[in-house]
Amino acid sequence: MRGLASIPQSLESSRLFLNGHTRRRDRSEMGQFLTPAPIACFMASLFQEPCQHVRILDPGAGMGALFAALVQELTERSQRPESIEVVGYETDASLKPYLEKTIGLCENTCSGRNVRFSGTIFYEDFISAAILGTENGLFHAQCPLFTHAILNPPYKKINGNSETRKALSAAGLETSNLYSAFVWLTVKLLKVGGEIAAITPRSFCNGPYFRRFRKALIDLVGFRRFHVFQSRKEAFRDDSVLQENVIFHGVRGSAQPSSLAVSVSKGDDFAQSKVRQIPFGEVIPCDNADSFIHLAEEDNTRDTIEKMSLFRTSLDELGLEVSTGRVVDFRARASLCRNPEGGTVPLLYPCHFSEGFTRWPLTGGRKPNAIAVADETRDLLVASGFYVLTKRFSAKEEHRRVVAAVCDPRRFQSQWLGFENHLNYFHSRGEGLPPNLAKGLALFLNSTLLDRHFRLFSGHTQVNATDLRKMRYPTHGQLLRMGNHVKDKMPDQEAIDRILEEECGAND
Repeated sequence: MRGLASIPQSLESSRLFLNGHTRRRDRSEMGQFLTPAPIACFMASLFQEPCQHVRILDPGAGMGALFAALVQELTERSQRPESIEVVGYETDASLKPYLEKTIGLCENTCSGRNVRFSGTIFYEDFISAAILGTENGLFHAQCPLFTHAILNPPYKKINGNSETRKALSAAGLETSNLYSAFVWLTVKLLKVGGEIAAITPRSFCNGPYFRRFRKALIDLVGFRRFHVFQSRKEAFRDDSVLQENVIFHGVRGSAQPSSLAVSVSKGDDFAQSKVRQIPFGEVIPCDNADSFIHLAEEDNTRDTIEKMSLFRTSLDELGLEVSTGRVVDFRARASLCRNPEGGTVPLLYPCHFSEGFTRWPLTGGRKPNAIAVADETRDLLVASGFYVLTKRFSAKEEHRRVVAAVCDPRRFQSQWLGFENHLNYFHSRGEGLPPNLAKGLALFLNSTLLDRHFRLFSGHTQVNATDLRKMRYPTHGQLLRMGNHVKDKMPDQEAIDRILEEECGAND
């Protein structure tokens, strides 16, 4: 990369101005996060194949920073194209003056380097337009394909009953988020050999909701590079984006390489990031039915996978299940109590975790401690017993992605318990576990090895029940032995990892 390109850099002050004068809530509701200049330039630098006649697609153009960075990059190369055409889509009409300015800057840049340029921005919905131009679309034959695509798509869920979801389903694209729909359609509009670079949430790398999208993407695109942002907020620090982000680059219709380039940075300090070549099979294993994409942030990927392969026991074989807490607090608000009182039972939240166990009640906190027992709440409760709880969402300051705690019924004087929806809970056919089994399971879930492995296949900060079901665990006997080491609080991290090594032969 040749440093910050002049066009994206000239747009940066406007981007910061817009961010400062529009409400974050408004941008978040639109799923709109304008691309900072350093990220735009880095993404443009990933394109490799020389091309005489370039046709660029930017389906979520914003202010035009991405296509401008690519125009700048291509015209600065010794083997520059003869012509460049830009096609952008943007639904936010307030950005029209900025986009017109960016198109003008691109035109001037190309003119100064004897490259023919044309640029068109459509102020309409990209998804609707793209569906008509894809293989099964009404106007497919009339739509020339693109040689380059660069995008920062909107990050927003698609309502299941919306016209957008229906149109995508009719086109054979089953997905639940705008960003995956944008990427999927963009790839379909690329010619064979065309390149794509996209920055998206990392969540598509795993989980059931993105399974079809992942499979289609792996089938259509030969990957060349992944870049992982370690911090979930640094890439878009002035937008308060909480998703973990990843940039990927690939070529449509190309075979998958023997190894993939994977780099990591905390923010936009790309010059400081280390690029590692990782065997393709370690990133996307061939025996992976769910097509999970494992993006390791450290060099110990193979070691972690080998050690975790020692555990082969499924939850079914352990006689265990994992479910999501039944109490959705805003729906049960009328039944919640700040403090325990007659006719109520304990209600546990993630804030009740303390030293690997649950601490209840929690005085002075913002969350209620109890839920009233009534006809409308009985189905939300579970019988008192030993359970293992995990947080569904990890806080920014958490060192581990998976955070587990033992729910010890001896700490409550209650026949029933309520688990709030931000928790997952391990149980045995709806009831509690043997004490040592619960303690051993919580110790395993809190291990460094498990955390590193989970980060390999988990592309987001959520810990879903589905993810926990797919994992493999120590045997029943190993869990019981590990549980013998846990008394009234969880051992410290070093001790947890040592116990796992001693009892299962799987050290950090």
